[in-house]
Amino acid sequence: MDLRLAGKRAVITGGSRGIGRAIALGLAEEGVDVAICARSEGPLRETEAELRQRGGKVYAATCDVGDGAALGAFLERARQELGGVDILVNNVSALGVGDDAAAWQANINLDLLASVRATQQVVPWMAETGGGCIIFMSSISGIEPSSTPAYAAMKAALISYSKSLAIALAAKRIRVNAVAPGSIEFPGGVWDRIRRTDPQRYQDTVARIPWGRMGRPEEVADVVVFLSSERASWVTGACIVVDGAQHRSNL
Repeated sequence: MDLRLAGKRAVITGGSRGIGRAIALGLAEEGVDVAICARSEGPLRETEAELRQRGGKVYAATCDVGDGAALGAFLERARQELGGVDILVNNVSALGVGDDAAAWQANINLDLLASVRATQQVVPWMAETGGGCIIFMSSISGIEPSSTPAYAAMKAALISYSKSLAIALAAKRIRVNAVAPGSIEFPGGVWDRIRRTDPQRYQDTVARIPWGRMGRPEEVADVVVFLSSERASWVTGACIVVDGAQHRSNL
């Protein structure tokens, strides 16, 4: 299937590791020019090199998206380097798993407000060029009760925000969707760390996944790439769960 993505321009926040990296590489494989940001220089440059091997335009910069001015500067430079922005993937997450003030503040600032700021900056650019696609990376924690209340609340907020935007931006031909992954494992990620430090918790979680394993970043990325394409032209306002039937709610 031709996804008709060649020549599009995409920005992925938090694009150097895990799901963000897989999304960036997946889009690049389809001929998309890609801009990524991350706080850590080393993984960022490694992913930048992988992206350049795909042959398209690449812009990669260190950026703390929790800093509104820094995020704005990154997005403006990405627009200049790529020649525009057709796809925005709001992927950065604080992964704040506590319930104290620090966890709430981190999740509000990185998961929610950074995504709102990026979206508000990019929407006029997309409208000027006739449309675009915005994707918010949520989580199954945002659609059912969670032991990580701050994280879950922000992921639920992103689902609600994406639905509201899908309605508000339809006339501008901007599609907006959320993707809710389940437990995804990759080197250096949360579940990789838990597997080594708390094997019982890891095994208990795997036992609750009907497919009997953790998900892979590429399995989430494939869904995001499809949603970014014209083949998903009638998909907007949706929250797509990618979890191997891990969550138990009907929605």
